[in-house]
Amino acid sequence: MTTTKPVFIEKQYLGREWIPVTIRLVLAMLCFAVFFFTDGNERNADLLVVVGFAIVIISIILGFVVHFSTKVQNQSILLNGLWTTKLVKIDLNSIVKAEKGTYSRYLFNNPVYNLHSKGTIRFYTAGNDAIHLTDRDGLVYIIGSQHCNELLRAIQSETPPNPPQRGGL
Repeated sequence: MTTTKPVFIEKQYLGREWIPVTIRLVLAMLCFAVFFFTDGNERNADLLVVVGFAIVIISIILGFVVHFSTKVQNQSILLNGLWTTKLVKIDLNSIVKAEKGTYSRYLFNNPVYNLHSKGTIRFYTAGNDAIHLTDRDGLVYIIGSQHCNELLRAIQSETPPNPPQRGGL
């Protein structure tokens, strides 16, 4: 197998989606606001400051935690996740259809890696767009991406052309 330079690389981070960041920051602000309005003699008031700062620090740390990375290389897509997850390799020779679409119709989606459900395998961290890949067996891979157009272009450039169909007489 020849190793070539990847055509496409994308890293998706857990803490960079705007809805969870907003929720965490609102919770931290509520902790600080309740601390501000509590009596100074309260023993538990200091706990609110600690919890507020902990939420902010965890939010900052999550901004640097890679959920998964996507590589298009050697006619395959390589998806590598967090610490203990296994590398997922999708062979582009078995893909019959690749198209851009929406990840989900819901506003809030949980980050997932290699989630098998109802004939689909999902990879998602953030955003609304995704690439839908269908293989020869009818299995659908849904790969969420922040750069869907570039990912689709890379997949199409790495996908081998379909062999010509022979017509019989």
